[in-house]
Amino acid sequence: QVQLVESGGGLVQAGGSLRLSCAASGSLGSWNVMAWYRHVPGNQRDLVASITSRDVENYADSVRGRFTISRDNAKNTMYLEMNSLKPEDTAIYYCNVKVLANLRFLDYWGQGSQVTVSS
Repeated sequence: QVQLVESGGGLVQAGGSLRLSCAASGSLGSWNVMAWYRHVPGNQRDLVASITSRDVENYADSVRGRFTISRDNAKNTMYLEMNSLKPEDTAIYYCNVKVLANLRFLDYWGQGSQVTVSS
């Protein structure tokens, strides 16, 4: 069983920065993908960025160049550095990890962190 605990959300003015953290407890196995999603009420949950256990990164077009995903495998912790924030980045941000176990992926989610960007 994996548990994810997020921290670092908050209120920031447009153009500002925030950093989200996601600490994982439990075994993540030898291969996994950690990711950040965001959700605006009324819309679907969208992928923001992901990073594999081999440090391969992927970003949504809307955040590429402004957000940076990283992970510290020794601490089982993932980060999302968000710069040049825009009001449209306002959402609840969720940490996710997909763990490969017995030839299938197990999905785990954090509790969500509110990020609000004021204009």
